[in-house]
Amino acid sequence: MEIDATTYHDLSIFHPQDEDSVFRKINYTRTTGGRDELEALLRSPYHDLEKIHSTQASLRWILEREKDWPAEISNGTLMVIEKYYTYNFDTIPVSRSPLDAWMYKIFHGPDFSMVRYSVTHFVDFFKGMGKLVRLYLSDDAPAILRELLVEAKTRLDNPIIARLLDRSTDDLRRQDSLAIGHFVLYRYRVAVQELMWIYHRLDAYYSMAQANRQLGLHFPLITRENTPVIKVKGLFHLLLKNPVPYNLLLDNNNNFLFLTGANMGGKSTFIRAVGISVFLAHVGMGVPASEMELSLFDGLASNIQVQDNILKGESYFFNEVQRIKNTVVKVSDGRKWLILIDEMFKGTNIEDAMNCSTAVIEGLLKVKSSLFILSTHLYEIGAALTKYPHIAFRYFETEVRDGQLYFSYQLLTGISNDRIGYLILKREKVIELLDKL
Repeated sequence: MEIDATTYHDLSIFHPQDEDSVFRKINYTRTTGGRDELEALLRSPYHDLEKIHSTQASLRWILEREKDWPAEISNGTLMVIEKYYTYNFDTIPVSRSPLDAWMYKIFHGPDFSMVRYSVTHFVDFFKGMGKLVRLYLSDDAPAILRELLVEAKTRLDNPIIARLLDRSTDDLRRQDSLAIGHFVLYRYRVAVQELMWIYHRLDAYYSMAQANRQLGLHFPLITRENTPVIKVKGLFHLLLKNPVPYNLLLDNNNNFLFLTGANMGGKSTFIRAVGISVFLAHVGMGVPASEMELSLFDGLASNIQVQDNILKGESYFFNEVQRIKNTVVKVSDGRKWLILIDEMFKGTNIEDAMNCSTAVIEGLLKVKSSLFILSTHLYEIGAALTKYPHIAFRYFETEVRDGQLYFSYQLLTGISNDRIGYLILKREKVIELLDKL
């Protein structure tokens, strides 16, 4: 699925403050390399239904066997192995003679200590990989997992490695350590590096599986349809502590959602919740919803946090226009897109914004191959749009009780008529401060 840097930023998939990102929320990796592989997977959402289904099946497979995940492999173990291959050794002897081992220890003490210490980590790593192959590989394993584990099994298919899997590191003699150290440095380096990459990728899938269980995510039903559809119950925003769930249906009959409501009422949160869920579905993960059915999308694009560019001399409004222009280009070729637009044309006056917004909406309504969610504070344009049959009108209600604002965050049918800007000024005592000037 196509997704650009702006959309990644708008949905907080990766965020400058990492604690506020979807990536951090689902990161249960045990290794640094696993973290890198998880990021790589999130930066390459699928447009292949078979790969999505295989990933879903792989995460289920891991969860069914998570108690068997090898404790022998830690981030420290892999860091020791990586350091071993960058260490400037004097030549390690190939001989298994006790005398040669003793001589190497005497005349190359630091190198011998590095070999002796590292070999135990190599053995732990090989045992952990052997355990993964033994307990997770079978003929009915999901294709993605099976491919990785078959590669691991092939790399472990070596008589020296086979003997190590049955040995304890406690009884390794000096000459044994040197022999293993020589083998992994001069004859088995490429295989070890490939095994490490395999484990890092498996660690990324382990993280995705753990996120599904820990965060209460549910696997969506994704199908290949002629027209796009999103049907979801109990949808919530993944990054909120106490989210309010939503229900949503967008399909060929209603492919455009016109969303209104007061600022702070929940519009932006809702839009992001939908986008994050569709994104996670296309990397093969569960979604933050009790149920979700959706079609396979070609792309996901947002227009939420537009910025001006002082260095280029580009105004906020100009960049809004450019983003809308890029959106129109994307959806004009008949592919299936989910387009998320939050508060269009904030960078111009109200009358101009109303004219521009109406023109864009009426133009996008011609596109039947994509789904659109658009929020706006320009409630006045809603009445003129009710003549279009493919628009679903929803709003977030705001109540005023004794001068205080109450947000239900419930998605209701219709168009909002809330006017609370002046009330917020009063509540925050801005009017009182102004009166004192």
